[in-house]
Formats: sequence, C-alpha cells, structure tokens
Amino acid sequence: MSAILLYKQSWGTNLVGHAREEVVASVTEQAAHGSNFAYVNEKSLQLAEEIKRMSPAVEYLRFCSSGTEAIMYCERLARAFTCRSKVLKFEGAYHGANEIGVTSLFPKGLLDYPTPDPSSAGIEHSVKHHVLVAPYNDLSMTTEIVEQHRDDLAAVIVEPLHRCTPPMDGFLQGLRDLTKKHDVLLIFDEVVTGFRLAYGGAQEYYGVIPDLVGYGKALGGGYPIGVFGGCADIMSLVNEDLLGKDARYVWTASSLGCNTISASAALAALQIYRRTGTYQQLHHIGRYVRNKMKECLEKNDISGHVIGDGPLAQVLFTEKLVYNYREQKLQENAARRRAMMVGLFKRGVFLNPMGTKLYLSLKHTEEVCDQFVEIFDQTLQEIKENEKSTIRS
Repeated sequence: MSAILLYKQSWGTNLVGHAREEVVASVTEQAAHGSNFAYVNEKSLQLAEEIKRMSPAVEYLRFCSSGTEAIMYCERLARAFTCRSKVLKFEGAYHGANEIGVTSLFPKGLLDYPTPDPSSAGIEHSVKHHVLVAPYNDLSMTTEIVEQHRDDLAAVIVEPLHRCTPPMDGFLQGLRDLTKKHDVLLIFDEVVTGFRLAYGGAQEYYGVIPDLVGYGKALGGGYPIGVFGGCADIMSLVNEDLLGKDARYVWTASSLGCNTISASAALAALQIYRRTGTYQQLHHIGRYVRNKMKECLEKNDISGHVIGDGPLAQVLFTEKLVYNYREQKLQENAARRRAMMVGLFKRGVFLNPMGTKLYLSLKHTEEVCDQFVEIFDQTLQEIKENEKSTIRS
C-alpha cells in the first residue's frame, strides 16, 4: 500500500497524533482492569476534575460518547432551563449529527434569514419552527433576529471558530452581551476548538465565557468521548432526583459515556496538552502551513485565501476574503475547489472530502508539511494548466 499524508486526522480527533505512545500505554494498562462499567469510576472522576479546572464555564458536567451527543444535551438543557423552544445557529455550522447540528449545514438554497434549511431528510418537521439561522460574524443581523424571537429563544449556539473562519473583533463578546441582555443562553460548541487553540479552548483563547459548552474530538486522544457542562443551576436539571418532581428535568444516559478506556486515553492526552510548548508548537505549525499555501497561490497566480487559526487551515478560491458561509458560497470557484481535492487525492494527500479543511497534529513537523506544500503547489500548477487548455480549446 502506498504511503499517504493525512491532513484529516479523523476529523480532528487525533490532535496528539495517531497511536500516540503515551495514550497507547495508558489505554493498555487500563484494559487489563476493565473497559466499561457504565457508572462513575476513578478515571472518570479524575477526568471530570481536570475538565472543571481548565474550563471556565464548567461548574458541573456529564459525560457521553461523542461531540454530537454533548451538543444535543446542551441544546436540550437550554430549552428545559428557559422553557423556550427555539435555538439560533449560524449558517454553515456543524454541531454534530443531531437535528440542529445539520440544519443549514449545506443549504440547498440561500433562504432568507432566519429560515432554516434541513440539509437532511427526516428532520424538517422538528426544525422548521424551532431553529433560527443567522450569518456568522454579522452581529447586526443576529441582534435583529434575537430581538424579534427573544420570547421563544432558548439559546444561541456557535462554533467560536466557525469551521475555519475566525470571529471578527467583538463578535463573540457581542453574542455574549446580546444573549445576557435577553436572558438567552449562549452555547459554545468546542468539539473542534477544545484543546486545539489553547488548553482552555476558545474560552481561554477569545476570553468569552458561555453558559454551556460541549467537548469531544481532541479530548479523547483518538478515542470516543463527549462532555457537556455549564453553570450549576442549569446542569442541576440532569439530577435524577428531579424525575417526577420538576417538569424541567432533563433525561441523560450513556452506556459508554466516559468508559475507563476513553477516560484513560483522555487523561493521557491532557497530560500532553499541558506540557510546556504544546500550544506554541500547534500555532507555529498552523501558521507555517498557511503561509506556505498563500505563497503557492501567489506563485501560481490563482485567486484565493488561506484561513484558519491554531493547527487548522483551509483554502478558499475567492477573490475577496470572506467572513461567513454565504459569502463563501456566492464567491467561491467551486470547480477549482473540486479540482484541488481530486489533485491532492491523486497525489496521496487525504483530507476532509467535504471541504478543503486541514487538521494538523502535534506529529506534523515542518518537514512533513513541506511535503504537502510541494504537492499542493503541483496541484495548483495542474489546475492552472488545465484552465489554460480549456480557454485555448
């Protein structure tokens, strides 16, 4: 089998790298003592204490098996706590395979805000009247929607770093101020940003604290895990002693939530993230790749931009820099994007086939990234030549 360069990293779960030695050792040791008890255990308690210590928003937390579940529970808690039914999300955002998570992920048409597009069969009945959609980085439009629906709006959910698009100055703090003003909860989906931008995730990196937060992916060191948490008064609604006594009680359950294998992997991963220099390394390698990719675009005279932050990068074939999904959709040269994906696959580079997003890990060195950059440059040259041939013909 030919060697391939991985820039998908299992959709970002392997931030420490594949089969990281410390994670393998921790998991192997635990496996001999039992893999799952479907109950609170020593490893899960150790992990809970560390998450609580590093996450400003978390006073109490619960474990589940994935980021999809974690965000689903955040949304359910928000609706229960506020006794309201609607949730506002940002167009193009992915919050897991739950119903809100895939709404307006890939809209079939550019609908008027805040109308949602299901983006999947089987969910229209549940999202049509309960999900609102706004453009990311547009605080003015978001404010207008929130104020119009504030009596029915339970929460605003946001990927602080929207896929690879950074927040504009003041946008996240603006959301925090807006939601507080109208007693609407703010949910941070930190499934991607958690442990990737900083040890304290987007909360530490951007200095904005939500009411609820969900984690997954990089937390598990390559193993399945999910966590959701927040302030005590909201999280108290999951306490089982409320069943039959409080109409706001929120049912939660997970057979494999924080099983001892995943917890052991997570504890090992967190030890790695806490090491001196970890985030300098991650941010350095991300900047390195983004700068090299920009140079390739300029060298080949191809219009485009390379966006991202931390160990994330994405190329957009647009004339102007874009700040949300709709701007990208209206401007991007989709043919070039597809040609780039096919060209990279053909040359042994594997990344997210649904986009041009690159996940980098602690195992990606400058030397490894240089191999990718060389292939990226070759692919751009091929695209340029093919476009010239098409024009000539």
